[in-house]
Amino acid sequence: MTNTEKPRALALVGMPGAGKTLCAHHLQSRGFFQFRFGSIVVDEVLRRGQVINPENERIVREEFRKNEGMDAIARRALPYLKTALASYNSIIIDGLYSFSEYKILSPELGASMVVVAIVSSRALRYQRLTSRVDRPLTVQEAETRDYQEIERLEKGGPIAIADYTLLNNGEENDLLKSLDKLVDQLGLKP
Repeated sequence: MTNTEKPRALALVGMPGAGKTLCAHHLQSRGFFQFRFGSIVVDEVLRRGQVINPENERIVREEFRKNEGMDAIARRALPYLKTALASYNSIIIDGLYSFSEYKILSPELGASMVVVAIVSSRALRYQRLTSRVDRPLTVQEAETRDYQEIERLEKGGPIAIADYTLLNNGEENDLLKSLDKLVDQLGLKP
């Protein structure tokens, strides 16, 4: 990265099962650094010696925000993101959750940020969540998580204010082609 280039962050937002992690992994395979905000919660669940499941993750997520504010996960992620920005032209953030996180990230990162909402129909998201290998959910768990994330985590804000929206109601390859086209259009480089 030259001194004249400004680091950039691309934040992927969306409801569970929409395809954020698929997109993040795809961009990682293209050479981008990607950081999953949910890893902060999973790491804490493991540190406590608990099983990784939706309930334990919810408890930790809500505890962080109750004790540290709605931007807790972003603040905890900032050291990792700043370190990555020192080595990469652009970074990928998988799973920006709250509007408070959105508001704090760009000024604290010292990087311009583009927010991309990955959206999908609820029925399709629930189908994906019940069949995924990593952290599968029942339909009831998926619906409960949707409500909790909307009502308690301000999740709708970053989705509503996204700079771009990619629809994921078709094949994975269609979504990834749209993502590649957008990344190229934005001129993002690893």
